[in-house]
Amino acid sequence: MFSFSQAMDDGTARKDETGNEFTDDSAILEAKKELEKWKVMVLKEEDKKSLMILEKVDNDDSKTRAQKEMEALFKEMESRKKEFSNILNGIENDISNLEKRNAELRENLRSSLAKVEAGNAESFKLQQKFKIFATIPEKKVKFSGKASEEEIPEVIKGVFTITQRPSVILNGGQALITFEEEKVANQILKMAKCLVTCDKAKIDVKPRSLQLEPSVKFEIHIDVSKKSVGFMVGDAPPTMAEERMRDRLEMSFSRPSRGGGEVENVEYDKVTGTGQITFLHTGVAENLALKRKYLVDVEPNTTVNVGPVYSYKLKKFQTFCGTPKRTILLEDVEDVEDEEDLQDQLEIHFQKPSNYGGEVESIKYLSAGKKIKAFFGDDTVQLEEA
Repeated sequence: MFSFSQAMDDGTARKDETGNEFTDDSAILEAKKELEKWKVMVLKEEDKKSLMILEKVDNDDSKTRAQKEMEALFKEMESRKKEFSNILNGIENDISNLEKRNAELRENLRSSLAKVEAGNAESFKLQQKFKIFATIPEKKVKFSGKASEEEIPEVIKGVFTITQRPSVILNGGQALITFEEEKVANQILKMAKCLVTCDKAKIDVKPRSLQLEPSVKFEIHIDVSKKSVGFMVGDAPPTMAEERMRDRLEMSFSRPSRGGGEVENVEYDKVTGTGQITFLHTGVAENLALKRKYLVDVEPNTTVNVGPVYSYKLKKFQTFCGTPKRTILLEDVEDVEDEEDLQDQLEIHFQKPSNYGGEVESIKYLSAGKKIKAFFGDDTVQLEEA
């Protein structure tokens, strides 16, 4: 290579490295070409630089956008996390409240069941207390001939007298003694306490008079119809008119083949499905009441429940209370011996005239922790578990 500046200074022909001669103009042209070549190369490098700068700027923008998006995602994630935490806390609170409510409901259920059991027990005790045991006495009748239909009554009348037996609760550490004579009981009641000598010890017992629980007495007057029966239709068609239903009932109960008879009157209530059939003659209603079921011509055919028609009244209702004259209560009896042995010792003591006693008709002693109910009749005392 030659020096461009040197060629321009002396203006003479020069030789290149290969020995070829050239003038200054050709050198200039060659230099220009070389310059243009470098300019192109510089421009290309500048373009590359510009592209690299642009790519860098784009990358920076993308990075900034990515960072902003990442920050937004983090913020949204934190927000969702807080929201989820709040929802989770709410659900936990709801579960806690539900568990408390369930515990309250279970406690209420246990309390209600306990009340129901207590109510059932009280109901059973009341049923036992007011249970009626009645023996209908036999009555001799004399047949005096066939009565005419006009003389046959249309109702069967009955009168029942109900008397509740007086009673008293006997607790543990108490005894009931019934003497054969009233004066003996009065003598014992005048004493504040009685010293009873047993095999192992001596005990002081306190005699007390008895106050019986209030009792009742009343009469039940019952009239049972011999011409009418009551019935209940359970599956009557709801669209059937009430008048048409009456006609079907009258036709059905008029069939002798089913045990019916001539019908005098029909009463029917569509709302309740109940009614009453009155026959012209007696005897039909009694037979149907014993069967308790009857087939009526209702589409579809329906079997109805039948029963007697009766009315009743309560009369002569009386309440009374009192004190038994021959029976006394002994209190503060200590369990110094076996129950039966101590009962025998009490009976021996109160039979002795020297102790102001007399002939004992009956005696019952209860040791501590027990309880029974004593029922009083005219001359007897009956004991039952309380």
